[in-house]
Amino acid sequence: MSFYDEYVKYKHFDFDNYFKNITDIDILNVISKNRLNEFDFLTLLSPTAENYLEEMAQKSNKLSIQHFGKSIILYTPMYISNYCSNKCSYCSFNVENKISRKKLTLEEIEIEAKKISSTGLRHILILTGESKSQTPISYIKDCIYILKNYFDSICIEIYPLTEKEYLELVNAGVDSLTIYQEVYNETIYDKVHVSGPKKNYKFRLDAPERGCRAKMRSVNIGALLGLYDFRSEAFFTGLHGYYLQNKYLDVEISFSLPRIRPHIGNFADIYEVTDKNLVQVMLALKLFMPYAGINISTRESKEFRENLIPLGITKMSAGVCTSVGGHSQVNKSSNQFEIADTRSVSEIKNSLLKKGYQPIFKDWDHI
Repeated sequence: MSFYDEYVKYKHFDFDNYFKNITDIDILNVISKNRLNEFDFLTLLSPTAENYLEEMAQKSNKLSIQHFGKSIILYTPMYISNYCSNKCSYCSFNVENKISRKKLTLEEIEIEAKKISSTGLRHILILTGESKSQTPISYIKDCIYILKNYFDSICIEIYPLTEKEYLELVNAGVDSLTIYQEVYNETIYDKVHVSGPKKNYKFRLDAPERGCRAKMRSVNIGALLGLYDFRSEAFFTGLHGYYLQNKYLDVEISFSLPRIRPHIGNFADIYEVTDKNLVQVMLALKLFMPYAGINISTRESKEFRENLIPLGITKMSAGVCTSVGGHSQVNKSSNQFEIADTRSVSEIKNSLLKKGYQPIFKDWDHI
């Protein structure tokens, strides 16, 4: 069994009809519960629930402090290559886009690592475009061997792997996996992934579970909000996380909530996701899965990110650049997307302290 079997159960679910029957009493009853099922979660994603965000926020804040305290883990992404073999409509790395391509040498990896670690950060997320020929597993492993000298937690956000390949990287020093399904609606998925290995919906869908089986300490999932209706996409994201959390009790499951940002290309078939919509999704996830972490990236503005902190955020990126070698290289590649919060690590650290939150630079040691 895989999560696809769960997805199929709700693939043709009539979300609009379900939402029409939700009442104010239904919302209040769900908020008062200590443990939610998938339909309670869906109820909190309804248009009716928009009128109860304050009540949801109060409970989310309480649950977040109860399970995570007033602390935020800080990390930054390191782009090591932007070569890609996929034609994805919404991404700057699209193989047909005429952008500046770059792949860091191992010497450049070390320079980049030194630059990032000098900020105090000990959590790193390494990213590549999806090109197994340009960035094979052997190259990723060589990078990890270098990064282990500078960082205590190494997370990967690369092309989906087999369980055996994930295990290779875990043995090399990787402890966390981030991989987004991008869009759970299977029809839209096929439409926006025009060609390339990423077109294989099921192989990508099962990648987080393969990571769990390979003994990743942490697995982070999400949908790229804006590719389809945010309510159903949030529902499948939560359902996916719930499936993983219940099946792999030793793995820390977390969510990211990325929204489409300006990028190279002309993709315009975007479903609007407002700030209010994003807040609702985040609160519903926290009430549904209070033990799960929630990560908010620099796709969102400084002001918005700061307002979200008390509502359940557990992890934030800082000092971000989305170009290959962006932290140390003079000749940078094209950005994957435009960031909205350009603050440095020290600026975000000081901002958290002023809000009464503890910025965490390290919370993990390899034995």
